[in-house]
Amino acid sequence: MTILAFRRGRSPARPGPGPVPEAVLRALEFTVARKIEGLLPGEHRSASQGIGTELTTIRPYQPGDDVRRIDWNVTARTNQAHVRVDIAERTLTAWLLLDSSPSMGFGTADRRKWDVAEGVAMAIGHLASRRGGRLGVLTYGGPDPITHLPRPGRAGLRGVLVPTHTENAENPTGPTSLGSALTRLQAISRQRGLVVVVGDFRGPHDWQKPLTELGYRHQVIAVEIVDPRECEIPDVGEVVLMDPETGRQLRVDTTSPRLREAFADAAGAERAQVERALAAAGVGHLRLSTAGDWLRGLVEFLRRQRMVK
Repeated sequence: MTILAFRRGRSPARPGPGPVPEAVLRALEFTVARKIEGLLPGEHRSASQGIGTELTTIRPYQPGDDVRRIDWNVTARTNQAHVRVDIAERTLTAWLLLDSSPSMGFGTADRRKWDVAEGVAMAIGHLASRRGGRLGVLTYGGPDPITHLPRPGRAGLRGVLVPTHTENAENPTGPTSLGSALTRLQAISRQRGLVVVVGDFRGPHDWQKPLTELGYRHQVIAVEIVDPRECEIPDVGEVVLMDPETGRQLRVDTTSPRLREAFADAAGAERAQVERALAAAGVGHLRLSTAGDWLRGLVEFLRRQRMVK
């Protein structure tokens, strides 16, 4: 549920800062591209091994090994033939799953949740499309899901910019089914690569099993986006709470300490359940807020995930 803040320039359908103007979006593209290149030097790491330029290990020669991979220095020292095993060089294929449900239009801090998702998509897009990498995009939760198959370079980035520059749905569309989107992706993502799921993970938990299965083939990262007012209610008198995905509304009196405490407890328990489910699925998990510097948090997380050198 979200709080409908009735202030100047806001409405029940558009709480928070509101949509980002086109000129700001173009500036954001440039800023994100410049920062992501500056903060993430180097290339991505491949999950496979083979002929490449970066050494993984040296092991004894086995029948069938390529004799061109023999390390003669180690062989001379040990009097036994050894071969080099390097990280395989290949282009990265990345998929972005973007939540375009109505709840992503909520935001009461510096920006909306959709604005953070947009920035994350641009950052991942610029990172994935470097050096011939390919990028594909799927959206879910909105009335008209978008699918762009992986393409290299600028063509792949255009697949990101189309859904991110299109305002997400505002009318109730029902509970968001991430599980069906993951199943759809699993059917079309043949080559091993990177999958980044960006959304608020609200709605039915039908996604844990397909997310786990997707992790058998791909490196999977879940970027959860939250807003401070989804975690606690301030004392602002009587307000209307609305679930933007179902349209259900509830009028409450926020002057009640017991109500505010119960809301915070329930919200904390829900986020903890999401965290446990993602951990059980074995995927990387990053939580970003609509308040503060989301980009630096994203960069530090990607470094810990060893996506880059």
